[in-house]
Amino acid sequence: MHPLKDRGYQHPISSEITPREAWQSRRQWLQAAALAGTGLAGWTAREALAQPASPPGKLPRLAATRSGVAGAIVMDRPTAYEDITRYNNFYEFGTDKGDPNRLAGSLQTRPWTVSIEGAVHKPRSFGIDDLLKLAPLEDRIYRLRCVEGWSMVIPWVGYSLAQLLRQVEPTGNAKYVEFVTLANPAQMPGLRRGVLDWPYHEGLRLDEAMHPLTLLAFGLYGEVLPKQNGAPVRLVVPWKYGFKSAKSLVKIRLVEQQPVSSWTQAAPSEYGFYSNVNPQVDHPRWSQASERRIGEDGLFARKRPTLMFNGYEAQVGSLYAGMDLKKYY
Repeated sequence: MHPLKDRGYQHPISSEITPREAWQSRRQWLQAAALAGTGLAGWTAREALAQPASPPGKLPRLAATRSGVAGAIVMDRPTAYEDITRYNNFYEFGTDKGDPNRLAGSLQTRPWTVSIEGAVHKPRSFGIDDLLKLAPLEDRIYRLRCVEGWSMVIPWVGYSLAQLLRQVEPTGNAKYVEFVTLANPAQMPGLRRGVLDWPYHEGLRLDEAMHPLTLLAFGLYGEVLPKQNGAPVRLVVPWKYGFKSAKSLVKIRLVEQQPVSSWTQAAPSEYGFYSNVNPQVDHPRWSQASERRIGEDGLFARKRPTLMFNGYEAQVGSLYAGMDLKKYY
């Protein structure tokens, strides 16, 4: 029997279907086209196309500067704000893609504390305002690729996770970083279903966590994170499948042994620890060779080829030199 079915739950396949609001959305294209025609000094039309439009004005602004990290700004048209915030995987609020948008209003994001502990010289807890002031915020535009076969391009606001980890000074015993997210049944109705063993756990190798592209995100589209997207602070690892980017973080633990991620625990034959985007290694129930970009002409859109490491091979490929990526999937 499939390990997820043992829990009385069947992994949803509705994620293969693009919702009507996604294929109806053309606002972002019009905004980008208008920006491309403004002749902004120093920008080509292609660069302008990849810049996020003006913040939607739904949430408080986050002042940030354009990132200079290699690979941090992809020249893909950003997915519309409406699609990013209405089509989500956040099982703490339900398994349907629209559940987080409908139900995440109950999430209380202040006060909020993230503790960092384990193999560090200076364990510490940070309030959300302390985290926001820890390092300059940057605008970054990342591709997001989910294991179910859909993708987005999201303009994030944040800074490299490495800047936070350096504050606590990892010891020589630290080999991995474990992430733990909020699990509050009073605020998160999805916890009442036995989809996973809560709270949600994720993990990275220390060198992955310290890579400049690994982002601690506080916002998107120039505003604070919407609750359904992992407010008030989340992880973003752009070369890995989306479930590796843990939302609503409350604890970061540096450890010597490889941690067990929640999806790996639930279905180890389907969800490996590394979970790098790899078109040559299929999920047992989905091909990973191609993907459908949310917001691009709906169910009948031509799929695009999946890029190795989600298009970040030049930046991160050396992390896995010599590894058998079919074995360490």
